[in-house]
Amino acid sequence: MADAVARTGGSGTPSAPPGPGIITRLVTFYHGVIAEMKKVTWPDRPQVQQATISIIFFVLALGALISILDLILQGLLIKGIPSLFAGR
Repeated sequence: MADAVARTGGSGTPSAPPGPGIITRLVTFYHGVIAEMKKVTWPDRPQVQQATISIIFFVLALGALISILDLILQGLLIKGIPSLFAGR
């Protein structure tokens, strides 16, 4: 019985064997990252330029759309609604 208590660490549950050290885990992680980065297909310069131009165009178009909606809503909410109640 004392032998079983010594193997379980005194709490009744078996203790796990010690795992690899932090340095070993870091080195393994690093090697895994390097292996995965070699599998990545990186875009070439024309692909990056085309994607950048597309994103800039999209952001400008979205900004223009938001500005137009802001002007329309400003006209309706700030000027249009109070004019409905001004004649009373």
